[in-house]
Amino acid sequence: MISAVLPSYARANVSFERGEGAYLFTADGKKYLDFASGVAVTGLGHCHPHLVKVLTEQAQKLWHCSNLFQVPGQQKLAERLIARSFADTAFFCNSGAEAVECAIKIARKYQSASGHPEKYRLIACTGSFHGRTLATLAAAGSPKNLLGFGPPTPGFDHAPFGDLAAAVRLVGPETAAILVEPIQGDGGVRVAPPGYLAGLRALADRTGALLMLDEIQTGLGRTGHLFAYQAAGIEPDVMTLAKALGGGFPIGACVATRRAASGMTAGSHASTFGGNPLAVAVAGAALGLLAEPGFVAAAARAGAQLTAALDRLVLHHPDVFEARRGVGLMQGLRCRVSSADMVERLRAAGLIVAPAHDNVIRLLPPLIVREPEIDEAAAILDQVAAAMR
Repeated sequence: MISAVLPSYARANVSFERGEGAYLFTADGKKYLDFASGVAVTGLGHCHPHLVKVLTEQAQKLWHCSNLFQVPGQQKLAERLIARSFADTAFFCNSGAEAVECAIKIARKYQSASGHPEKYRLIACTGSFHGRTLATLAAAGSPKNLLGFGPPTPGFDHAPFGDLAAAVRLVGPETAAILVEPIQGDGGVRVAPPGYLAGLRALADRTGALLMLDEIQTGLGRTGHLFAYQAAGIEPDVMTLAKALGGGFPIGACVATRRAASGMTAGSHASTFGGNPLAVAVAGAALGLLAEPGFVAAAARAGAQLTAALDRLVLHHPDVFEARRGVGLMQGLRCRVSSADMVERLRAAGLIVAPAHDNVIRLLPPLIVREPEIDEAAAILDQVAAAMR
């Protein structure tokens, strides 16, 4: 027998009936503090009233019309993203993996249109995560995730994350672009060392490659800036977004400079559902809230509070927590005990966190989180850690 839903997930035996702000509730009324946010998706919390209002209003007008026609909401959302970033143009899709697929195509098409069709390879990082399609799996290069799916899609070379010299050594006559996460999320909340992103920017400029940042998890306020690249003092050529872009509604985006996207002419890429009126209406509302004066600054202050709380936990429970990692509201605790066991124990105590590699638990609260919820999460972590000694 096989379950009606393909058994490709290791699901916890819990389901939720509703959500409100930073909390989730089961049908029997049990309350959980959500410090996973659907893996950094519900950045504005659950059922934000403004998003509910916009979604409801748009649902009564138009859901889908296809990209054979003008979609005014796409134009408006693209202009908002462009105004707040380095980019000149945006392509809308349905997920992060699709956004990265678009970025790969943009890089290869740019080189081909520039007279270098031989340049098709991308330099990426070990420990990265870019999606579950065959190409994005190959971009990440994880042997575990590639196992059983045949030969990996060709065209990807891998350097250790944070090792600029290794990336330099990989550049060759076929290198089209460099693809990197400013902070590796699934890989264990590993932060790029100082100067690394700037070094990759310089390397791309020197070699004619594009610099492409996967900000699907780090983008849209999570690290204390609207986009993580802003803290590094550089600008990429291409950036991928998803997760918090729709506040929980599925949407992805690949944004790029005019130069990087110069090869993407009519017919070079498309999506049936990407940028449909319903999705862009909600995403536009979410981005509007994120861009309000003081919003990201308030999230940064909450991130500083969370950082301090987690540092105290590491100090008080050195036999349970080895180290804190992360920036802003993208935090991780590397455990000395089983991180999988820790995730389960925290959930039983009413706190939801997300797993990550390298024996790390991820804490990704909604950007609306404030001191009382942070204190509540810290108290649960303290209680569970004390019981695991």
